[in-house]
Amino acid sequence: MSSAKIYYDADADVGLLEGKTIVFLGFGNQGAAQAQNLRDSGIPNEQIIIANRPDAYAEDAKSKGFTVEHDFAKAAAVADILFLLIPDQVQPRVFNEAFAPSLKQDATIVIASGYNVFFKLLNFKPTQNVVMVAPRMIGSSVRSLYEKGKGFPCFVSAEQDGTGNGLKISVALARAIGATKAGAIASSAKEETAMDLFAEQALWPNIIMLFREAFSVLKEAGCSDEALCYEMWMSKEPAEIFERAAEEGFITQLKHHSSVSQYGQLNGALKLDGSDTRAHFKDILYNQVLNGKFFLQRV
Repeated sequence: MSSAKIYYDADADVGLLEGKTIVFLGFGNQGAAQAQNLRDSGIPNEQIIIANRPDAYAEDAKSKGFTVEHDFAKAAAVADILFLLIPDQVQPRVFNEAFAPSLKQDATIVIASGYNVFFKLLNFKPTQNVVMVAPRMIGSSVRSLYEKGKGFPCFVSAEQDGTGNGLKISVALARAIGATKAGAIASSAKEETAMDLFAEQALWPNIIMLFREAFSVLKEAGCSDEALCYEMWMSKEPAEIFERAAEEGFITQLKHHSSVSQYGQLNGALKLDGSDTRAHFKDILYNQVLNGKFFLQRV
């Protein structure tokens, strides 16, 4: 089993951010959370600029006291650090056309998703840093956990180290947004993309299929639609089980179940042969995700 380096507060040098102009491209749920966390970590408000078109997100940034720049070329020209926090599907066009030409030679570009870097859709100068700071949860949780003094799961990496201190900057940023209290894990754009696309194309489709077929079998056995909906979805029991599993592990969370439930789950799981599922998963990972087939289909 491979292990990864985990960075904590003591590993981060936030002094690397001193005097740096930090531009956020986008002020959605991640942009809003991370910009506020940076400010609350001591980054002066005047060093943070929100690059956003005139819309509700820009007004939200202004209401929170941030400087908003609608001219992307102007924002790019002053950026020492640029957070790319707009959707993956529009990043290449906006970044390559509006930001890349004006960015400083030694700028640091921060990605939160590995997709566009892994598939080489963004144009960087070789002297620039391209780093990943990727919280593994939604922006509202990034903000609320920071406010509670807690950390959150996060990936960090240096995909291109143009200045020689790209990884150090990514760890410093991870600390400034509050991630290193829990530990920021060294990763890569390839790893993040593989896991993300695999979950979306292999794991979750199978979970959806299992619920669908379970519903059908129980309906055929005489269970009503209403009872099934309450039992399988509206009760939120599956969500609570997954939440407990995330906190305690799949096995430990069984202590919250009856002995009948514990026996049924463990006995059933041990009887299942996962070889066909494993083969199916490997086919998706290697022949759809990593080889670029899905990317080409989507394009």
